[in-house]
Amino acid sequence: MKALSALDVGAVADAAAVSRVQLDAGSISARLDRIPASRPVWRVVVLISLGLFFELYDLFLTGYVTPGLVKAGILSGKAASLSEATSLWNFFELLFSGRASFIAALFSGLFIGTACCGFLADRFGRKAVFTYSLLWYSAANAVMAFQSTAFDVNLWRFIAGIGIGVEIVTIGSYITELVPKHMRGRASALSQAIGFLSVPTVAFLSYLLVPTAPLGFDGWRWVVLIGAAGALVIWWVRRQLPESPRWLAMQGRVAEADVIVTRLEKKVREETGKDLPPPEPQQIGPIVKDERFGDIWKPPYRQRTIMMLLFHIFQTVAYYGFANWVPSLLIKQGITVTTSLGYTSIIAIAAPVGPLLGMIIADRYERKNVILAMAGIIVVAGLAFSQQTAMAGILAAGLTITLAANTLSYTYHAYQAELYPTRIRARAVGFVYSWSRFSAIFTAFILEYLLNHTGVTGVFLFTSTCMVITMLAVGLLGPRTTDVALEKLSQ
Repeated sequence: MKALSALDVGAVADAAAVSRVQLDAGSISARLDRIPASRPVWRVVVLISLGLFFELYDLFLTGYVTPGLVKAGILSGKAASLSEATSLWNFFELLFSGRASFIAALFSGLFIGTACCGFLADRFGRKAVFTYSLLWYSAANAVMAFQSTAFDVNLWRFIAGIGIGVEIVTIGSYITELVPKHMRGRASALSQAIGFLSVPTVAFLSYLLVPTAPLGFDGWRWVVLIGAAGALVIWWVRRQLPESPRWLAMQGRVAEADVIVTRLEKKVREETGKDLPPPEPQQIGPIVKDERFGDIWKPPYRQRTIMMLLFHIFQTVAYYGFANWVPSLLIKQGITVTTSLGYTSIIAIAAPVGPLLGMIIADRYERKNVILAMAGIIVVAGLAFSQQTAMAGILAAGLTITLAANTLSYTYHAYQAELYPTRIRARAVGFVYSWSRFSAIFTAFILEYLLNHTGVTGVFLFTSTCMVITMLAVGLLGPRTTDVALEKLSQ
């Protein structure tokens, strides 16, 4: 009889240990949480993050192609004024043909996608919704690239926004549930770093293409179509991904979850050459297939929901107030379109650096405290940016804002997904997150008004005040979540 290797003996003993634990949602979670940070786990995170790359490319192209839409005469660079309109109808025509309308169209779609469609990932699974939402918005953007009126461009931007909103909610829940508790922060940071590589990509492409018309086709259209090409790779990505075992277990499909976790455990043993520690059984309530969305207004979730609503309503003012308006802010200061896009391309390089640096502090420091620190840096750097006219000052302040904002982004995406139970995670996160999209709809018009009437300083005074409100909400109402089991946070 062939002798078993030490690794084989470890695997047999590990399987026996697992078999002594009742196969239920708690045991599935316990087995996932004891898996070390290793190549098989990171590979899954990277695959999901490829979808995030295309999502953020699409989200952030808004600010970079807007000058091109204005240059092409599709959008107006002037804010609508009731005193200048010939009629109320004319005022609305002007309102919805300005720069702000393009941003508002996107965030209107994002609001619908996050608020009304988050339940799809809870109902049909993370993998399927991850796939089809990406295909949805890629197709919508491809159509938008061939439109020539403000109404048609904004309509297809709105339709694309619905798909992006669904994708945003799904990715956060997907990664949170697939990785063990001790690496949730780092996994979110890596995912955001890969996703934010799209920002310098879209910035650089816009710098090259937006001021020109290659082959007689407006540069902004090329930028949009390049992003839409993400649909071509999603089928390959989808084949490589497992469904969330935690979601399967909470649906009562424990046997399917067991197969996925067992396969992952085998890959980790082969990769590390070590035995896995025995799982620590986690006590969770009975499986409830009814989503019971109203639970977010009951303890312990009510305070968390109020906190995240306040956070999202106001943080988006500062975050997207800079990300979507920085080229226009620079143009307002007398810098040309080409030069402003050059500056923003340099600033955008910092986008993936924030999450990469964040991997050093992720899971070491409490996520709540990181959010507070980054928000404070954004306030100071934002006010400094408003006073800069020289290249060095603009770049220094802009790079600081970008680093802090994207560290804040990966942190709160991980944080909000930890606050709710698996059975309603995507829908609950979608609901609270949707308020940032709702806020951004009106923020676009407010910032355009402030930019035209109070200048860059007025814009940053407004955004800084909003960021201070987010700090108060998280500081006073937010729980601690770092290295705490998801099931314990749900009790």
